Amino acid sequence: MLHLLKEALDEVHIGSADTPFVVVDLGCSSGSNTIYIIDVIINHVAKRYEASGSVAPEFSAFFSDLPSNDFNTLFQLLPNYYYDGEGGGTMEECLASDKHRSYFAAGVPGSFYRRLFPARSIDVFHSAFSLHWLSQIPENVLDKRSKAYNKGRVCIHGANEITANAYKKQFQSDLAAFLKARAVELKRGGSMFLVCLGRTSLDPTDQGGAGLLFGTHFQDAWDDLVQEGLITSEKRDSFNIPVYAPSLQDFREVVEANGSFAINKLEVFRGGSPLVVSQPDNEAEVGQALATSCRSVCGVLVDAHIGDRLSGELFTRVERRGMSQAKELLEQLQFFHIVASLSLC
Repeated sequence: MLHLLKEALDEVHIGSADTPFVVVDLGCSSGSNTIYIIDVIINHVAKRYEASGSVAPEFSAFFSDLPSNDFNTLFQLLPNYYYDGEGGGTMEECLASDKHRSYFAAGVPGSFYRRLFPARSIDVFHSAFSLHWLSQIPENVLDKRSKAYNKGRVCIHGANEITANAYKKQFQSDLAAFLKARAVELKRGGSMFLVCLGRTSLDPTDQGGAGLLFGTHFQDAWDDLVQEGLITSEKRDSFNIPVYAPSLQDFREVVEANGSFAINKLEVFRGGSPLVVSQPDNEAEVGQALATSCRSVCGVLVDAHIGDRLSGELFTRVERRGMSQAKELLEQLQFFHIVASLSLC
């Protein structure tokens, strides 16, 4: 999707060298991917300055995620800022310097469903694979008295329509809050590039790849724990994954209702499988890949809900079920991604 990101960056207004160019990665996590994407953005923008014959400004990058994010690990991955020992080199020297970063960096802890930055201070917002995470499980989904109560299930894939609509309403409310905050923070002429899980079906109970990942073998593993007496059904029912894969229509409705942004691109793309295997015919490897994928997404939530020991039991059962359905998993488990490029009206 880098070519789509670069297309969006080509439309960003480039100002004078007197004003720093500011980039933000929202939902950065703590791995090297966020550093890579910041490098891509800044290098591309710097080349635009060079091509226009303009002097490049200094660049700043903000890495933002929830306060629980491991910012220490992220900061340890950051290379040193290029410095010539005499007050700093030129931006061209910074960009050409191997194994050094060409931007000032800072971490910003907080929820991106609220304001994080001063008004009109950001040139580019980037967020990948974060917006499908809801700010909370809809309250009525966990309320036994509600028709939206998601009894017997840990995600909305295959749930009833009322439950699915509660998730949809929460997603759209969260996205509206996200857009409201970014509409204040983004500079005129700036751009926002967003990627999240999506689906092709208009039916919110059909969550596509995300639904297959969590609504089949992962769901069955929870049922195994209940049937084996390791947890109660109430304990299972009180766990729901706060993820919603929207349709293009779900997403577009919120952007248009907000009214602050022009939609430059809004499309759904077929992604790959979340299962990383070197030997597709090896059922054990496929099962392990399924368990690893599930754990990487929601392992922290599971640990907090049932404890480390039972969490281990759960993912062991996910792995076994994945082994028994290895061929079907590799054929059917595909993610779809919504890609949105937005700018202020």
